[in-house]
Amino acid sequence: MPRPVTALIVDDESHVLVYLRALLKQLGVETVWDAADGIAAIEHVAAHKPDVVLLDMNLPQVSGLQLLAKFKAEYPKMPVIVVSVMSTMKTVTQAYELGADAYVLKHLPKAQVFEMLSNAFDKIAESSGDGTDGDGKKPTAPI
Repeated sequence: MPRPVTALIVDDESHVLVYLRALLKQLGVETVWDAADGIAAIEHVAAHKPDVVLLDMNLPQVSGLQLLAKFKAEYPKMPVIVVSVMSTMKTVTQAYELGADAYVLKHLPKAQVFEMLSNAFDKIAESSGDGTDGDGKKPTAPI
């Protein structure tokens, strides 16, 4: 798979949804959906099978770790990138043990978050494609 063209953002904070949606658009993601809780995320993934999921850890109803485990069990090839403020070694380790493809700290500066997402997308693309955004070029960082 080349870089993802569809994505689901799972986060219960509306300002984070707007922020991540803008970054994903800059990375070349054409369709971005969002879900504010775990139940909506489960339903959305089942219905739409996004190319990638950006998943917060602190969610109402179902925790991010529970969702990560469920998604990786049911859709093992679907990349899941954790995007969270939770940065304890225990949480990061648990996420990777459950199959997270990357762990991005959303409170870092915008350029750093963009770079981390871009690197995660490159890793996803390299595992099954060419790592470009469709025209042979990698997207550039935001200003």
